[in-house]
Amino acid sequence: MGEKHLIVSGLQLWQWRNAALEAAIATDVPPAEVDWLLLEVAGLDRLALRLESFKNWPQIQLQLPLEELDQLWQRRLNDRLPVQYIAGVTPWRNFQIAVSSAVLIPRPETECLIDLAEASASNASEHWADLGTGSGAIALGLADVLPKATIHAVDYSLEALAIARTNADNLGFADRIKFYQGSWWEPLTFLKGQFSGMVSNPPYIPTSTLPSLQPEVVNHEPHLALDGGGDGLDCIRHLIEVSPIYLQPGGVWLIEMMAGQADAVRELLQNQGSYCKIQIHADLAGIERFALAYKS
Repeated sequence: MGEKHLIVSGLQLWQWRNAALEAAIATDVPPAEVDWLLLEVAGLDRLALRLESFKNWPQIQLQLPLEELDQLWQRRLNDRLPVQYIAGVTPWRNFQIAVSSAVLIPRPETECLIDLAEASASNASEHWADLGTGSGAIALGLADVLPKATIHAVDYSLEALAIARTNADNLGFADRIKFYQGSWWEPLTFLKGQFSGMVSNPPYIPTSTLPSLQPEVVNHEPHLALDGGGDGLDCIRHLIEVSPIYLQPGGVWLIEMMAGQADAVRELLQNQGSYCKIQIHADLAGIERFALAYKS
């Protein structure tokens, strides 16, 4: 495909934007998504969009042909395809993270996991695990705030790992993050007892409630990353049970969970018997979303 398909006039793009905004409002999609998409695929800045000054530009370079952008936008409206998958990126912490339908879109509330990990980390040169890394977001966040640590990122999905590796390369962390294919701790048996911390955003949604999630989530995001079994706690239960073998004394155990799971998770941690200083932390909306404990 020649470059010429990727060049449009400002007027063409302005007309497309107006139609897209109208369609968004009519179908209950946030109209702000149109401009976010144009920032990503047309390289426009917020001011040019706000003033509509790009309307008079003779040519604008797009990352994909306008027809294709329009087809994807129709899928956003009709099939509820998440806009992040259209753009192929999402902002998270201070990064632009590549995403595809092979990975969960990293959520803003998950950013708090990195702050909690940073606050709980005791020594600098250490091994940390990100279990179920998906796009690699948590591993990148850990590498960023723990500059002397080696991050071991595990995922069951090879497609997800390919994206996580791309992100580590693009953001300059390839030498600090090691990637492994497998289930939870399994690929890391060679480091048993040596981890200073583990962080995970595991699947935690009860199977029966999956169909009631937004169509953007249930129809497009990977179910492997969402389905937490009957009560939503299958993966968390496993991580509570197995992690003490891998953590050194004082090692950090840190996960994200769903609203309403905090009491059950606290009880599971207490009953397991290998954890101390068990804490529940709320996200910015006040929802108890994170459980933190230390290996005793």
